[in-house]
Amino acid sequence: MDEEKEFVLKMAHENNVKFVRLWFTDILGFLKSFAITTEELEGALEEGMGFDGSSIEGFARIDESDMIAMPDPSTFQILPWRPVKGGATARMFCDVLEPDGSPHQGDPRHVLKRMLKKAADMGFTFYVGPELEFFLLKSCESPDPLDQGGYFDLTPLDVASDIRREIALTLESMGIGVEYSHHEVAPSQHEIDLRYTDALTMADSTMTYRLVVKEIALKHGVYATFMPKPLQGENGSGMHTHQSLFQGERNAFFDPDDKYHLSEVGKRYIAGLMRHAPEITLVTNQWVNSYKRLVPGYEAPVYITWALRNRSDLIRVPVYKPGKERATRVEYRAPDPACNPYLAFAVMLAAGLEGIKRGYELPPPVERNVYEMTDQEREELGIGTLPGSLWEAIQLAEGSELVRETLGDHIFYKLIENKKIEWERYRTKVTAYELEEYLPVL
Repeated sequence: MDEEKEFVLKMAHENNVKFVRLWFTDILGFLKSFAITTEELEGALEEGMGFDGSSIEGFARIDESDMIAMPDPSTFQILPWRPVKGGATARMFCDVLEPDGSPHQGDPRHVLKRMLKKAADMGFTFYVGPELEFFLLKSCESPDPLDQGGYFDLTPLDVASDIRREIALTLESMGIGVEYSHHEVAPSQHEIDLRYTDALTMADSTMTYRLVVKEIALKHGVYATFMPKPLQGENGSGMHTHQSLFQGERNAFFDPDDKYHLSEVGKRYIAGLMRHAPEITLVTNQWVNSYKRLVPGYEAPVYITWALRNRSDLIRVPVYKPGKERATRVEYRAPDPACNPYLAFAVMLAAGLEGIKRGYELPPPVERNVYEMTDQEREELGIGTLPGSLWEAIQLAEGSELVRETLGDHIFYKLIENKKIEWERYRTKVTAYELEEYLPVL
């Protein structure tokens, strides 16, 4: 048994762990789990644990339901919110395998690992740092905020400071680095930013983050939601994703002699994100509600532009600080925190790598506020838009070779099928808006 597995067994023994939760993710980004006792742990580390995949979204049909959850020992962590009386509880993320040991094509973690392998074959390591926003509400039954605070507000308007503090401390205790924690623009909206790291670790950390936020909120008697737009007329929640490529210890996006301090690799990566943005939006913004956030006027990106400072753009390049070339990065502002992070990171990376491989030309930055331009001005500058609804996003993704190749046929067709069902349910639902607007007059 290798050192990592020995370390897990040692840690489980020293911390009196009784149960180990094996975590994996379905294609929609919902965390799935089953628990084993520590008596089963050594066998699980060696051979994995079998489970029935027929009830997991996008996994298997009834007649091919046997799956294996193979724990990744590097992800072993104690769950600090679980009681320790009678034995602590730990978790490990798993790769989902077929009975013959080959990767299951419906496993989002495998999709990202496959994409990272493509980047590695080109000489790159992919790093990301997402900024996940969320709302704390009185309950899940109606969107009643806890406060009327605003951006960076402190007490007494921000009544959730202690909740944010406990979330940050819990994440740190699980080995997940936290950079910032603050109140966001909308009432009861918050943001906790995770420290930049490699994409696979970050996807695992994002899944952990979302569960920790919900667990700590529940402990305090409130409800946390990553729904992109729960409050009408207020900013929605985004997951601005900072990303860069490294070649060894060198940031491949940095060029000291360039006007924008961007290398050709960096420019082509941005050009790839811009060209393929419409077709990858179904993955980065996968819900009907996602497109209530992607509208002009609420700090959410709608137009496909890039700039150094302007926060109305889809892509922002943070201004270079001398001596901080390792921090050169691209901030892609479209994703929301209800996406599947494994698939979202994979398609963003795929778009950027396509720009590098094919030598896409980067258009000039747009330093004006795009929302204040006329339609004619945007057309003259060749500024495109993201899809305006889930249905538009489905159509663009369905015709995308890049998305199909990145996700693989299994997840690609399952995702399209699932999203068409969601759109049909939404399309046939009579909403409160229609009743308020039309019932009294028609």
